[in-house]
Amino acid sequence: MNTPAIPANEEDRLRSLYDSGLLDTGISELFDRLTQLAKRLFNVPYALVTLVAKETLQFKTSDGLAYENFPRDLSFCGHAILNAAPLIINDCQNDTRFADNPVVSGEPGLRFYAGYPLSLPDGAIAGVLCLADIQPREFTPGELEILKDLASIVENEFAVLSATSTDELTGLFNRRAFGSLVKFAISSARRRAEPLTLARLDLAELKKINADWGRTGGDDALRSLAAVMRANLRDADLLVRYGSNEFVILFSDTDEKGAWIAVKHLVEQTKAWNLTSGKPWSLSFNWGVSEFDHNGAGDVQAWLNDANVKMMDMKTHTSRKPQ
Repeated sequence: MNTPAIPANEEDRLRSLYDSGLLDTGISELFDRLTQLAKRLFNVPYALVTLVAKETLQFKTSDGLAYENFPRDLSFCGHAILNAAPLIINDCQNDTRFADNPVVSGEPGLRFYAGYPLSLPDGAIAGVLCLADIQPREFTPGELEILKDLASIVENEFAVLSATSTDELTGLFNRRAFGSLVKFAISSARRRAEPLTLARLDLAELKKINADWGRTGGDDALRSLAAVMRANLRDADLLVRYGSNEFVILFSDTDEKGAWIAVKHLVEQTKAWNLTSGKPWSLSFNWGVSEFDHNGAGDVQAWLNDANVKMMDMKTHTSRKPQ
C-alpha cells in the first residue's frame, strides 16, 4: 500500500482549509442530497464529500459509509488531492497503490473509486467528491462530466459556507472571520498605541462528553461554554470559535495581566455555572494568553502559536488547570 504523498503547497492548502471554517461546520443537507443523487445516477453503494485535514478525513456527508476521523494516510482521497485531475480506479485490486489497503482487502471490500478534487475559492484543494463500489467497473467520459458538474455544485456550496462569518453551532465568530477582524484590531491598536492580548481556550473532555452523551451532549457543552463567555466578557471582546473544541478571545485595550484576570474570572464563573446547570457533565477549559508585540513583525500565526504554547503548558501542569 502506498501512503499518499504530501502536496507541495500543503502548508498553504491547510491554512486555506482551516481559514475557510468548513471543518467547523456540520453536515450540510445539500451535501446529503447530492450524494444521494450521485448514488442513484451512478448506481454505486457509496458516495462521499470529504475534507482532507492534516492527519484525518472529515466527512461532510458519507452516504453508505460511516467513518469518523479516518486516517489520511490510508485514504484514497489523500491521493486524489495531489492534483486537479480526477482520480479513477477501475479495479482497486489491480492497482498496487491500493490492493492491500484495509478497505480493499477487508471490509467493505472496495473495488472501484472515482474522486473529483474540490477547490476553495482561492484555488486550494480542500477535499474530494468521491464514489465507491464493491464491484470493479469502467467510468465513461460522460459519467466523468456528470461527476464534474456535481463537484462544481459542492464547490459553490463551499464558497457560500466559507464566506459566512458566524459559527452555526455557537453563534460566535468563526475562524474565517477572525482572520479578517484580527488585522483590523491590530491596526487599530497600533494607531491608538493600545495593548492587545489574545487568549486561546480549549474545552476540556469534549471527547469524553461526546463518548458518554453523544454528539448532542458535546454540541450542548460547546454552546454552553460560548454562552458563559458571552455573559461574562465585555461586548468589546472578540469571541471566536476557532476549532472543534477551541476558542479565541481577543481583548482590546488590554495587556496580558488584564487578560489573565479576565480569564481567571471566566474560570470562576464557569465553575459557578456547573453548580446550577443540571447537566450530567461539567465545563472546564485549558487556556493561555499572549500580548501582541507592537515592536515585532506583526505575525498573527506566531502570536497564536505563543498563546497555544501557554495553553498546552497548562494541560501538562495539572495544578494550573481549572477545576
